[in-house]
Amino acid sequence: MSEASQLRLLSINNYHYRRGGAEVLFLEHNRLFAEHGWDVVPFAMRHPDNLPSPWSDHFVDEIEFGRAYGMLDKARRAAKIIYSREAQHKVRQLLDAARPRIAHAHNVYHHISPAIFPVLNAAGVPVVMTVHDLKLACPSYTMLAGDEVCERCRGGRIHNVVVNRCIKGSVALSSVVMLETAVHRALGLYRRCVDRFVVPSRFYIDKLVEWGWPRERFVHVPNFVDIERLRPTGEPGSGFLYFGRLAPEKGLPTLIRAAAAAKVAVDIAGSGALQTELQRLADALGARVRFTGHLDETALRQAISASRAVVLPSAWYENAPMSILEAYALGRPAIGSRIGGIPELIRVGETGAVFEPGDVEGLAALLTRFAEMPSAGIARMGAAGRAWVEKDFDRSAYLGRVLEVYRQLGAW
Repeated sequence: MSEASQLRLLSINNYHYRRGGAEVLFLEHNRLFAEHGWDVVPFAMRHPDNLPSPWSDHFVDEIEFGRAYGMLDKARRAAKIIYSREAQHKVRQLLDAARPRIAHAHNVYHHISPAIFPVLNAAGVPVVMTVHDLKLACPSYTMLAGDEVCERCRGGRIHNVVVNRCIKGSVALSSVVMLETAVHRALGLYRRCVDRFVVPSRFYIDKLVEWGWPRERFVHVPNFVDIERLRPTGEPGSGFLYFGRLAPEKGLPTLIRAAAAAKVAVDIAGSGALQTELQRLADALGARVRFTGHLDETALRQAISASRAVVLPSAWYENAPMSILEAYALGRPAIGSRIGGIPELIRVGETGAVFEPGDVEGLAALLTRFAEMPSAGIARMGAAGRAWVEKDFDRSAYLGRVLEVYRQLGAW
């Protein structure tokens, strides 16, 4: 048996299915390391949409915000959100059964909870965590209050998460998250127990350092896409595409209003609580917007290839959107708001364009310009994006960067 085949990775994320950008990276990371000879052991929350796994008996019970739980269940789930004894018990059992060389966590808060990190420390398992959002600084993870960027919790003033009802507009849920944050910080579950943070965008590193984190805790590792599976096909289409969660921070009302003003067709692929509200807005404005619902991997690939450009109208500090890299890999340019890590991934005039967050007129002008641009110009931008992905965002580059992190922690 080769040395590589004996390496075992404990890969941790709340969900074990393709739900959003964090889950895409989690699953692709697992697939990449499995192909490289590692034995990958997932640890997640039970969910009806999960992919099958021989380790699923060790998964923790499902927690979903907004579900109609009874009072006793609500109390139990609130306790798990803050500090999950169940997750600790399950991960101890998993460690005994799997004996991993290293653990790599993605999103764990609210569901699995970082209560598992001290267990991993006690077992001598190094812990790496990919930073997908700003939870290390902001209790609600988005740094948004309503529709505006918010940094009121900076300096430890986490009571603002309740004052502004940041979690689903609920005082109760926001209070649970405030308590969760206070407990996690008091116990140092992230600061003391995570050996290295992997961060896909330079913007996030800078922002977390502004909020008091030492820069040396972070390693910049850009996201990646599989350029062999994602290859350009066909000519650019006439319509535009957004794909992802239908969530408040994604800026979708801006896109719908801009589409109506520019009189262009837009497909919105994904699901979320805002769908009915967004559909009403599109109908009221007479916008040529079609809601396709969640698309599987094959259908999404076809939708990207059939588009003229992918649009990211985000209103929050986006990290390093996988959707931009997937668009480039399939030969389509990207139009994104100038916020968070999005500008790092768009070379203006070469691979796409940017506009100010919430600027309906600015986005409408870009949609009009891209709609009127000859298809050869769109194809040139898509080809430039493809070349950039091949150079800096492919699987081998990501694998080498992460393996170096693992090597520094003594995992192989």
